[in-house]
Amino acid sequence: MGGMNGFEIAGHHLAPGERRTVNLPISVLSDHTPATLSVHVVHGRKPGPTMFVSAAVHGDEIIGVEIVRRILRTTQLDRLRGTLLAIPIVNSYGFMNHSRYLPDRRDLNRSFPGSQTGSLAARLAALFMQEIVKRADYGIDLHSAAIHRTNLPQIRVSPSKQETMELAECFGAPLVMTSKVRDGSLRAAAQDAGIDVLLYEAGEGLRFDEFAVRAGVKGVLRVMHKVGMLSEKGISRSKVKPLLSDSSYWVRAPAGGLLRTFKTVGEQVVAGELLGMISDPFGEAEAEITARQPGVIVGRSNLPVVNEGDGLFHVAMVRKGVDASETIDGIAAQLDADPLFDEDEII
Repeated sequence: MGGMNGFEIAGHHLAPGERRTVNLPISVLSDHTPATLSVHVVHGRKPGPTMFVSAAVHGDEIIGVEIVRRILRTTQLDRLRGTLLAIPIVNSYGFMNHSRYLPDRRDLNRSFPGSQTGSLAARLAALFMQEIVKRADYGIDLHSAAIHRTNLPQIRVSPSKQETMELAECFGAPLVMTSKVRDGSLRAAAQDAGIDVLLYEAGEGLRFDEFAVRAGVKGVLRVMHKVGMLSEKGISRSKVKPLLSDSSYWVRAPAGGLLRTFKTVGEQVVAGELLGMISDPFGEAEAEITARQPGVIVGRSNLPVVNEGDGLFHVAMVRKGVDASETIDGIAAQLDADPLFDEDEII
């Protein structure tokens, strides 16, 4: 628990009520430029939990960087209980190169818990685990879809504790998806260390999406309130219950060609419904893309040029009778009416 006493990280001491950006050395680039993991520490005056909020584990998934920036500008942090560890850019190598990967083409989110004597990815993962994850009681990791794809704002979670699912629903994203953790992922390593991490997925790689950003900012603040780090002032609860899903499937291209899509993220579909068409460049052959089972489109390819086997639509199964459009529209309306997102706050 943080607060009241000082907070120590990598040899740096923060007094109660202090906030500071701390640079954790990672390596030295080939041109002798030092590379660091930069952590903004907000240490409250009163006791409370420690939470980390991380983004750009995949360097081209930049939407979380903007979410963290806006969170750090909110006046609610002036009354913080406990400690917030904000890491807007975990993979600075990929971020600078507009790439998902590290220079050796390793995926950082398949390299946890890492090793201090392993590859660059393993060393960065080990540093993150030691200095960030193992200091925290809670974690939220911010992602987007890969480049040329887009995701409906959603929380992915693999809860080992009932509290985790409560936090996931409290976040207020349109969808909460229960999904297995992947070997080597931050979520898997953190869970092994006793910390359930909420994974926020929204928007597209290398792009900002205002709805996704606002939903992410509000969601993080709601979770911080739920665990006792923030007071209720200025943090409204979600008035709309999220869609819940514990299974999903990908619709893949049956052939290569030019894709015309008729559905987008957030739309509800029934089994057999036409999602798009693939045509050859001469217009001589066409293949229909249809939904196998009913559900909600939570991810979609944005590229019109596809190869056989490419993932085109990600469909999540939800409870019968729910209205996805009503859920998404209700969340959007509440965010639009929220005073937290006035013009000064956005800039």
